[in-house]
Amino acid sequence: MRALNVAEKPSVAKAVAGILSKNPASGGLRVRDGRSRFNRIFEFNYSIQNQQFQMAFTSVTGHLMEIEFDERYRKWHSCDPVDLYHAPVRKHVPQDKSDIQKTLEEEARKCQWLILWLDCDREGENIAFEVVEVCTRANRNLNIWRARFSALIDRDIHYAVQHLVRPNKLFADAVDVRQEIDLRIGASFTRFQTMLLKDAFVLDVSTEDRNLILSYGPCQFPTLGFVVERFWEIQSHEPEEFWTINCTHNSDEGTATFSWMRGHLFDYTCATILYELCVLEPTATVINVRQQEKLKYPPHPLSTIELEKRASRYFRMSSEQTMKVAEDLYQAGFISYPRTETDGFSERTDLRTMVQEQQHHPVWGSYAQRLLDAEAGLWRNPNGGGHDDKAHPPIHPTKFSAGEAGWSQDHHKVYELVVRHFLACVSKPAVGAETVVEIDIAGEQFSASGRVILERNYLDVYRFETWGGSMIPTYTFGQQAGIGTDATMHDHIKKLLDRFYATKDSSTRFSPTNLGEALVMGYDDMGYELWKPNLRSMMESDMKAVSMGTKRKAEVLETCLQQMKACFVDARSNKGKLFDAMEVFFERSNRSNNNEQQTTGDIVRRCGLCQESDMVLRKKPDGNFMVGCLGYPQCRNVVWLPGSVSEAIVTPNVCSTCNPGPVYMIQFKFRRLEIPPNYSVDHLGCIGGCDNTLKQLVEICGTGSRNNSSVPGRGQGNASSSSNAPQSNSRGQGAWQTAHSSGSFPSQPSRGRNQEAVERNGESSIPCTSCGAPCNLLTATTSANRGRKFYSCRAQGCNFFVWEDDANAGGSVARESNSRSASNPSRRGGRGRGRRGGRQGNDVAFVSATGEPISGRCFVCGDPSHFANACPSRGR
Repeated sequence: MRALNVAEKPSVAKAVAGILSKNPASGGLRVRDGRSRFNRIFEFNYSIQNQQFQMAFTSVTGHLMEIEFDERYRKWHSCDPVDLYHAPVRKHVPQDKSDIQKTLEEEARKCQWLILWLDCDREGENIAFEVVEVCTRANRNLNIWRARFSALIDRDIHYAVQHLVRPNKLFADAVDVRQEIDLRIGASFTRFQTMLLKDAFVLDVSTEDRNLILSYGPCQFPTLGFVVERFWEIQSHEPEEFWTINCTHNSDEGTATFSWMRGHLFDYTCATILYELCVLEPTATVINVRQQEKLKYPPHPLSTIELEKRASRYFRMSSEQTMKVAEDLYQAGFISYPRTETDGFSERTDLRTMVQEQQHHPVWGSYAQRLLDAEAGLWRNPNGGGHDDKAHPPIHPTKFSAGEAGWSQDHHKVYELVVRHFLACVSKPAVGAETVVEIDIAGEQFSASGRVILERNYLDVYRFETWGGSMIPTYTFGQQAGIGTDATMHDHIKKLLDRFYATKDSSTRFSPTNLGEALVMGYDDMGYELWKPNLRSMMESDMKAVSMGTKRKAEVLETCLQQMKACFVDARSNKGKLFDAMEVFFERSNRSNNNEQQTTGDIVRRCGLCQESDMVLRKKPDGNFMVGCLGYPQCRNVVWLPGSVSEAIVTPNVCSTCNPGPVYMIQFKFRRLEIPPNYSVDHLGCIGGCDNTLKQLVEICGTGSRNNSSVPGRGQGNASSSSNAPQSNSRGQGAWQTAHSSGSFPSQPSRGRNQEAVERNGESSIPCTSCGAPCNLLTATTSANRGRKFYSCRAQGCNFFVWEDDANAGGSVARESNSRSASNPSRRGGRGRGRRGGRQGNDVAFVSATGEPISGRCFVCGDPSHFANACPSRGR
């Protein structure tokens, strides 16, 4: 029989293979290269349950697979971030792991058994099933087993291989849930925050703006929340001066310092009066003496969290460095697996054997000998802390070392902490005698305490802890004595902010940066506690339920993602709160925040230009509608819609003509007075190029203002030129979409690809009724008005025009009021047949060719006896 063994890391594969091949019957350890030069293959013979195997031992390097969105959703501008909550995801082997995959496939084809030696936690179980998926694709008949171990030592490894179990799919499912939730939530909020805020504010960070990512992580952000919340608590504290009275008694036996049982007073006058009363009656009377035995218990067995906390407290070592060193020690076989939540040893654990291995250490060896000496009475079975991850025991030493040649100071410190902690937790608690003395001076009471350590016990080996206490003189009830002197004190707290989300000072104290505080403040103002651990805690609880089989994977995914999607949608609709919070700390940037606009909009179709992102319907700040590519600014494809559109909604209806599809149709509502009378105000249209009605309305009404926002697309010329030519119909884009790229027809005529919009006919004697400047006589060449002449003011910024036949007949001319023009000078009114000026309101006036105002008249023929909708000349 041949068995393929797979470990989580190359070093673990080497260590386990070295242990199992020590048997004389193994035939020695043989090594050969795999496809990956870092993941070698170790071969030897071994007997499992009296059955002989040829063992091939190789490894992966952590996760073999990664989860990611389908190709079309991976780029930041490829979709609306809310789509990431239901976008397809896939789990696959990335390119940089393909050599490992090939090794596994080749070896699996030659084997009958697959033995998984991945780390024995949920993450390791997930990696195990990634290995199973790759290997079973190559060999469906593999007999799959799991080796469970917690230390790279001989007894654990041999026991594990002789007691193989089946891998736990529920543990793997729990990690799948966590990975998918983290991907969807993290990607959606990170894209949302970054695209919304990066260009809107001048951020004082040390990285380049274009590389700045305002990331959000379901674990990262609550951690930031802890830092910010604590910072707010400190900031909200207003220090006040306070006064206290201290009493000191000196005797032949020593000095005792008594503390005022009132603690302190904030009122100086009151404190002074009480102090003076004590001075006037300077006799202290002992009113109570209490003596009692106290115990100081050793710590619980060591979990990962406690290892990190204690390494930080005792050595000022970061959590990252602590775990890196602990991982090194584990892989070298000196300590057990360092990632565990368990803080209690099982009854089956041979604790005395672990202590025996430490007897010869030059520093704590003598203490280990005392522990094993029954007459010393130092041994005590350890109490557990109530946590058990069902995967690994608490962290403990697995091999003796007085220090290795390649160890750094951090390796020595972490190994010493693990050993001393283990020896302490199997020791008796320290025993002390505590004395509390209370005295009375002029009605004010004071107390002093002293402690004598009777038995140090575990404190002898656990040098990191002390049990402080001072000796005090002997007192008896009713004893009297003189008093000492007074003292005052006050406190002051100061914090400094640094960069990014948080910063750590030399004392390892964390503070939020402006950016970190602003983000937490913004979400807090929305009413969401995204920065609190509650949501993550519920997710972790659900994942544990999946691992225990009480909840289904699909059920947890659906519930959690629905909840977070609703949270995201609501957060996006309240994005103003984020802006408000950012403005507290940062100046607004003068860069246009195009990304902000692109975070909203319903999808109309796939972009035919970049072939990567979606085209979405958006309403611009000036009120006009457009369909633009989410790939902006990399892709600047845009479909300009008629300027007369008042409402536009993407419908689920798909155009049956335009390809490539789907192209979703849009329900338009036009302003009645801005379109010709023979057009309906309601229109279900398509922007794919098949809709003649939209084409005609673009030619008649124009496309609204684009002078401030139009920019050259990929491969296009200057934004003010007419090079925003229509895309070819082969991509399904209408030839009408950019026919008036300057947005200034007719007063600033633009050239399409095939024709001029107007022809100049010379000067006119008609003055502009708006500004008095002379007008040009022009001829329209659009299909709807071909050959029709009109007057247009030559003054830049003036939007006056009138059809020649209307002017000669004394008809009306429409123009926008000065207030409208001032607010949007690039917008041109009165397009097509003059309908644009026909809207009545505070910002529109009707005038005759002589400039006299007209009210209550038809703007088609000028007759005051009827309105345009009943004009007999309508449509003529």
